[in-house]
Amino acid sequence: MNRIANMTLVLSLTIASVYAQNKTVNMTFSGTGAASPINLKQPNATTTEENLAGNGTLGRFTLRDVRSGALSPEPSSACVGVFFPSTAGAAVFRFEDGSLLTVTLTQGGDCIDFVHMVGHCTLTLKISGGTGRFKNASGVLTYNETALPVLADAMSSPVLFSETGEISGTITGVGGEEPQKDAR
Repeated sequence: MNRIANMTLVLSLTIASVYAQNKTVNMTFSGTGAASPINLKQPNATTTEENLAGNGTLGRFTLRDVRSGALSPEPSSACVGVFFPSTAGAAVFRFEDGSLLTVTLTQGGDCIDFVHMVGHCTLTLKISGGTGRFKNASGVLTYNETALPVLADAMSSPVLFSETGEISGTITGVGGEEPQKDAR
């Protein structure tokens, strides 16, 4: 009887260690971005919202993020254009199995190239947990996006953007089964 109990314990610990390992994440997405009716009440900032869908290592997902960005540009050696840092924000990934993955913004912002009318956004997102298979998740993701204006207001200021990009990084503590790969 002790032998069965020991084997069960070893198997349980082995399974737990497999789930605790780091997993490399690579995902692509597309969608839209615009000003948000949500007000994060950050001083000298505006709030934006993105609604995206994509696929990758963790399966198909939708993503909604809300973040505030500075109204005044700041210097950046990495930006060829004008850089507006993001000051606060969070996002929720929703996967086909109903699991949610939550992230918070730790740094980043938007680099706007007014000559070519394109924006590049790079964000660092800290995984703060979730539900379902992401209940105990942690890690860091890097969000890279390209945004193009689609619609402008009466003052010719862009108000709606098409967005495409990639998310990469490492996640730990993912439980449950892997999503099925779609043959499409």
